[in-house]
Amino acid sequence: MAHDSTHQARRRPVLVAAVAGLLALTASIVSAPASAAAAPGTPYLPKPTGPHRVGTTSLHLTDTTRPDPWVPAAKARELMVSLWYPTVARAGRRAPYVTPKESELLLKGSGIKELDNVPPEALSRTRTNALTGAEPSGRRRSLPLVVLSPGFTWPRSSLTGLAEDLASRGYVVASIDHTYENFATTFPDGRVATCAACENVNDDDFGEKVIRSRAIDIPFVLDQLTGPRPTWKGSALINPARIAMAGQSIGGAAAPETMLKDSRVRAGINMDGSMFLPIPESGLARPFMLMGAPSDDSTWKRDWEHLTGWKRWLVVKGALHPSFTDYDMLLQQLGVDLGGGLKETRSMDITRKYVAAFFDLHLRGKAQPLLDKPSPRYPEVRFCAPSAENC
Repeated sequence: MAHDSTHQARRRPVLVAAVAGLLALTASIVSAPASAAAAPGTPYLPKPTGPHRVGTTSLHLTDTTRPDPWVPAAKARELMVSLWYPTVARAGRRAPYVTPKESELLLKGSGIKELDNVPPEALSRTRTNALTGAEPSGRRRSLPLVVLSPGFTWPRSSLTGLAEDLASRGYVVASIDHTYENFATTFPDGRVATCAACENVNDDDFGEKVIRSRAIDIPFVLDQLTGPRPTWKGSALINPARIAMAGQSIGGAAAPETMLKDSRVRAGINMDGSMFLPIPESGLARPFMLMGAPSDDSTWKRDWEHLTGWKRWLVVKGALHPSFTDYDMLLQQLGVDLGGGLKETRSMDITRKYVAAFFDLHLRGKAQPLLDKPSPRYPEVRFCAPSAENC
């Protein structure tokens, strides 16, 4: 999460905060050897931990009821959504992580000179685990649905490692590219939308605008997946009474607003996102978890008392802003050390474990002792109690 107070965060360009989150939150970047688990220049996502094999597909969705909030000349809001889900397929083509062009635009957009030695297409080489177009499996209305919303300037693929793991545990996962809010969104016809919203980052209400827009994008996607005329062939597998959301950075900050606007979202997680739009005093009574890097972000303290249902606040020692995405881990594999304390796949291991525990508890009703107290298996994770001033 950003290290600014609420007052400062609203005046600091969100683009700068996002780029800092991806590529440091440290004073410098130093070189590190590539992971021994992969050849240099061959980044990979660790295998999912659940019992199911994973399939994936992408949807191109168009909301004709509104113009695009960032490009008003576009009379409709176009979105790309990636889905991950259980499958029984044993063979097929592994899904690409990003295209070479998307990798180039993402790395170039950082503006960090230490990445000059990373090949521009490097992220497109990332080895994933899901099979493209595999047949979804499960009983009718048996699978919970989790929506993922990425950080500003980051694509939906930035949360692939988490999405694959949840799908292997029997979830359908939908990660959304909020068009024109990241460095590159590629549409099926080959068009590449870049970050038009980046031109507005100095506006005083920019963070609030992003969050309110996402709180419209997400219900629209839910309508397309669970409504009377669903756009995905596996939609009948989704249990519409078991829907939740997680987001990273401003995607996490969008979770409370989305939950307040759409009662279908039963539980939410904010992974390291400053709350640009406060939770109202009337509160949010559904389960919510804050999970982030060590920080003095006053927005979490401000909104904690307005979370009136089940809640947890977890701080992960050694984590940086990108540690709750694939990027901390992947860039280490490419020989770039962001300066955090979570090495190899540890950031991914922690994020997967605690996020899955939260959803298993609140969407499946399975007891999760991991969420009740600190675990010796994860000594990096501290349970915060703001009233005791230990956050």
